Amino acid sequence: MREDIKNKILNLKNEMIEIRRDFHQYPELGFKEERTAKLVANYLRNLGLEVKTDIAKTGVVGLLRGQREGKTLLLRSDMDALPIQEKNEVEYKSKNEGVMHACGHDGHMAILLITAKILSDFQKEMKGNIKFIFQPAEEGPGGARLMIEQGVMSAPQVDAAIGLHLWNYLPIGKVGIRSGPLMASMDSFTIKIKGKSGHGAIPHDAIDAIVMGSHVISALQTIVSREVSPLKSAVVSVGTIKGGYGFNIIADEVDMEGTVRALDIELQKTLPERMERILKGVTSSMRGEYELNYQFLYPITVNDEGMAQLVRKACTSIVGAEKVIIAEQTMGGEDMAFFLQKVPGCFFFLGSANREKGFDFPHHHPRFDFDEDAMPLGVEILSTIALEFLG
Repeated sequence: MREDIKNKILNLKNEMIEIRRDFHQYPELGFKEERTAKLVANYLRNLGLEVKTDIAKTGVVGLLRGQREGKTLLLRSDMDALPIQEKNEVEYKSKNEGVMHACGHDGHMAILLITAKILSDFQKEMKGNIKFIFQPAEEGPGGARLMIEQGVMSAPQVDAAIGLHLWNYLPIGKVGIRSGPLMASMDSFTIKIKGKSGHGAIPHDAIDAIVMGSHVISALQTIVSREVSPLKSAVVSVGTIKGGYGFNIIADEVDMEGTVRALDIELQKTLPERMERILKGVTSSMRGEYELNYQFLYPITVNDEGMAQLVRKACTSIVGAEKVIIAEQTMGGEDMAFFLQKVPGCFFFLGSANREKGFDFPHHHPRFDFDEDAMPLGVEILSTIALEFLG
């Protein structure tokens, strides 16, 4: 069976590259993946799968039912692109101004579509079902939770979930797997600092929101440096700051926004209160006020030990034990975490960097690209995991 899968993948490699490059040329932002979703749905229908569309606005689900009763495995791909102007000069460069697949989601979709094509040939032998989930808006605000709310985990009930991410922090041929927490929670916040406007030459008659804001930014950094154990990981980052009217005017308001990350759920719960305490202390001591809007977005991505072992076994049989490593934890966030909260599962990294070919720019970079030779490996791994899981 393994040799059969390898041969099928080899014969479909060019088709997979064409699919990926088509997606790359026409990227779409989160919840706007209309062309993308239509192509995905049509491809799955042509394979004979049961297809549902318009889930979480643009999400697509393809169901492959085995001929015998058994468990149901969810295989997931994200679909959305990023608001980035591509700087690669390649024949498949993005044709949508200011939008780019700069994180590998085009490759994820191509991998999962070809995986569906491969596994559909084993439908008669399959004991159980496979749900192919094509999810919108992974980059934000997140489509996984909405897809779950709209019933993708039922009819038939999902028993386990698998997802992969092409990873330019690993060379092609390597696979990174970790049980337990892999990727951090991802929260966001906005802060409004309120003071009193006045003449730049008469500061004592005003309450300077910019000065307060600068103290707030510095003080927020002490949460990680002085309140969180050095043995635990957290991030508090202010990404934007806006305020002021002119060189000789004291600002009455400053707006900030940023992100908070953690790899420990109990620590994550405490971070909003710690921010609130600092904001209250700084602004009250300087005669100002504040508003904090804190949003819990994505939970920590936590892999089940048993499912991680299944993935590790499959990858070892394909690439060899020396190329299967323990993935480094990352403070990046992933809404695959919502699926993993519902059922045991594993999210893993598939090496896609190749410095010799120039494919070593990081994710979310305007020159991001990956070695397409990683995609057949992704198909073989997912196919092997699925057939192993279903027995």
